[in-house]
Amino acid sequence: MSQTSSYRLGVDVGGTFTDLILIDESTGQTYAAKVPSTPHDSSEGVLNGIKKICEQNGLKTEDINRVMHGTTVATNAVLEGKGARVGLVTTEGYRQVLQIARSFVPGGLGGWVIYNKKPLLAPLEWTIEADERIDSRGNVLKPLNEEKLKKDLLKLVDCKIEALTICFMNAYSSGIHEDQARKIAEQVLPGIPVSISSEVIPEMYEYERTETTVVNSYVRPVVSKYMKNLQTELNKSMKNLHLHILRSDGGLSTIQGARDNPVNLLMSGPAGGVSGAQWIAKQSGYMNLLTFDMGGTSTDVALIQDGVAQTRRETRVGDITVRAPSIDVRTVGAGGGSIAYVPELTKALRVGPQSAGASPGPAAYCKGGEKPTVTDANVTLGYLPSNSALGGDMKIDKSLAEKAVKTVADPLGKSVHETAEGIIKIVNENMFGALRLVSIEQGYDPRDFALIAFGGAGPLHGNALGKLMGSWPVIIPPGPGVLCAYGDATTRSRDEFSQTFIRRYDETTDSEVGGILETLAANARKSLIEEGISIENQQLIYQIDLRYRGQGMQLPIAVSADEFKNGGLSSIAKIFDDKHTQLYTFSLDVVKEIVNLRAIVLGPETKVKATRNAIGSKNPAADALIASSEVYVDGALQKANIYRRDRLVAGNHIVGPAIITQMDTTTLVLPDHTGVVDEVANILIWPNEKISAKKG
Repeated sequence: MSQTSSYRLGVDVGGTFTDLILIDESTGQTYAAKVPSTPHDSSEGVLNGIKKICEQNGLKTEDINRVMHGTTVATNAVLEGKGARVGLVTTEGYRQVLQIARSFVPGGLGGWVIYNKKPLLAPLEWTIEADERIDSRGNVLKPLNEEKLKKDLLKLVDCKIEALTICFMNAYSSGIHEDQARKIAEQVLPGIPVSISSEVIPEMYEYERTETTVVNSYVRPVVSKYMKNLQTELNKSMKNLHLHILRSDGGLSTIQGARDNPVNLLMSGPAGGVSGAQWIAKQSGYMNLLTFDMGGTSTDVALIQDGVAQTRRETRVGDITVRAPSIDVRTVGAGGGSIAYVPELTKALRVGPQSAGASPGPAAYCKGGEKPTVTDANVTLGYLPSNSALGGDMKIDKSLAEKAVKTVADPLGKSVHETAEGIIKIVNENMFGALRLVSIEQGYDPRDFALIAFGGAGPLHGNALGKLMGSWPVIIPPGPGVLCAYGDATTRSRDEFSQTFIRRYDETTDSEVGGILETLAANARKSLIEEGISIENQQLIYQIDLRYRGQGMQLPIAVSADEFKNGGLSSIAKIFDDKHTQLYTFSLDVVKEIVNLRAIVLGPETKVKATRNAIGSKNPAADALIASSEVYVDGALQKANIYRRDRLVAGNHIVGPAIITQMDTTTLVLPDHTGVVDEVANILIWPNEKISAKKG
């Protein structure tokens, strides 16, 4: 390796493994490594991985100058209830804001019967009230009573709180009182991190703003500690290091931004996979994508249009919903470990959402599992070869898989093969439902999108999901199991600032709105400028949340700064009408109302080049074909060839039924379909008739 090269490292920390992708920015050459995660301190696993990937490839750690990191530290703190003890300061009369909430109970009809409300992250006994009031336009109605606040804050000392949230009524319109209260709190409670809502999320809706800021405080100490430890250790071995953290919306945050606003990291993990899929597919010329990330327990799906992932303004983790931007990822409890069963009452086959997990895991993994899983069904059908020599170190026992499947086949009166195929069809339908949520339900035709399948189990089911969706080609990236780390390495820096600005169209002007947007843009640019990204290399996007007068919901409409300058509010109104029609089949000829204004700033796109694959013949090379086997498809056993992924070259056609093995996953090509290897090593699976049509 050339010591003058510039190296970019993507790191994704999972519950079991930490994945790393090292990219030589000058050549596009990539190097992968996988090490065990260290849940007690994730930074240890990251450092172990960096050491391993450097040693394997003869590289010094100081030659790596950019590290992009996706983390689940904030997510796990919420899911496991291991965040900080949070105190809360509200406006007088609003102490129960979190208790009242929105009266929403998760689950279907009658879900309230079995719903157990979890303890609040900021309990009522750690909540105090401040004597102050600001109106919705930012005018001070009652000054902050500083002396009373000081006395009340002293009460929280005995509560041993570890973080403090300040959220006042109408603070989205003016943060003057919150800032004033923060200064007092820093004097009374030295060393306690303070989050104020006017900085975390200066948007209307009191409950959502309070909940979001409380969650920010809840995860802030643990995230801040982790970031500090990681940065300190990396600085010991790296020079001029630029460390970035992946945000929930798929952008990159600075270390300081991540420490101050960790609520933006809650969906950092799934965002990495979507970002990686977006970049990989773009190299093959596909800009409209449905992403399909199937793991052992669940499946995440998302939609990318014109190279941009669809986002939403809310992020949900467990029972917690916060007002923070995130990629619109939908999750369904269907994965390789999902358990199949036959209820005594209905005698109908069911799959999931219960999972065998990593321990004992699927029966085929020889770890003591006895219940039939999706993985066992794949092994029984021959889709997942049982000979460990065909790829990976995992031992797979087909006889154990068949024995487990038989436990549900007998009650159904079906053969083991018929039952296993039924399990696969059911889990595919479950994932099909999730894909419909991000496509058809949002007004998109899935036939206009390619489907990219990744994760440990995604390539096994990708071809079948392509058939259900009518989405072609099905793209299998070179490293499906480490795609999240690839996304971390290839994503862009991002920051945003927002402000609630409730005005009807007839109450404001293009000039007034434009002035506010320019101020927000100036604030959003600061963090990128501090990272050395000049304004010339930044992309600015304005986002305006609109609704019809009298509506309770709003839609975010994104335009470039030039588009707003040239078209103003009238052009945005037209886009809003079209979007409303796409989602709800109608638009209204009534006055529009602005709710929120937002400026989003993006850094330059990565300069990483995709590795070009060697070009070969149509038929796979002789050494790529390593065995043949039988697979059960469409009610019958059929002969299938088995290939090694690392021996395939561009131009190869893999005619189905076929199985392609590699270190981190297995790909299934169904009958009447063909996988075509492209120049950047993606496998593009097409129905045979579409390949014939192309030739014609």
